[in-house]
Amino acid sequence: MIEPQEWGRARLHGESISWADHLIHRRNMIWLMQTQRNGLKVQAQRCSRQRFTLMAGETRMPWKNSANRYSTVTVTLHWLMLVLLAVVYACIEFRGVFPKGSGGRTLIKEAHFMLGLTVFLLVWLRLFARSMGKAPAIFPASPAWQTFLARLMHWALYLFMIAMPLLGWLITSAEGHQVMFYGFDLPLLIEPDKAFAKQVEGWHVLGGTIGYWLIGLHALAGLYHHYVVRDNTLLRMMPKRG
Repeated sequence: MIEPQEWGRARLHGESISWADHLIHRRNMIWLMQTQRNGLKVQAQRCSRQRFTLMAGETRMPWKNSANRYSTVTVTLHWLMLVLLAVVYACIEFRGVFPKGSGGRTLIKEAHFMLGLTVFLLVWLRLFARSMGKAPAIFPASPAWQTFLARLMHWALYLFMIAMPLLGWLITSAEGHQVMFYGFDLPLLIEPDKAFAKQVEGWHVLGGTIGYWLIGLHALAGLYHHYVVRDNTLLRMMPKRG
């Protein structure tokens, strides 16, 4: 408490100052503390908004690629279609386990056709997801010739996943059989023609062999980039962790 005789003076840091200056200094200190608190609140609110925006963006934009990773939809479709293609090939390779005309052989052939047409539908979603944004960049950047070959490989795989199911559908149509697609009978694409069915079957078998090479080379290229070049080519298509 300031004595009456010292009303006109106060001390600050050992120096004598006027009481008015003391009040001004105190008011400035209070203002400074309030400003700092408000600044912290604003910063916290800003961080909260940014975090919410990022979370909302990840929730609402599963089609959008990030700077270093493909979108959730693209990654999911990639690995799902790989599994489907493996099962499609397994069905046709192991059909010989069952004798011709048996129920098991018929079932495995129907599964082959049905899953192949599932790939046909999913590839259009894959192409749509691809069109939604630019592919994540590869670090370190690949040579131009590798980039060209990678694009050529991708479009060859897309063509394979579109053409092969259609050829299979043509074969069954030309043989006079309908394809079961998850409980629905698909219409015949053409009138029955045994000779044409045999010809298309040859194309289908050739396409299947080409598909083996395309899928195998695609997988080897991904492993080469990951373990030899050590870039982020494969990591861009890996599922999120946690």
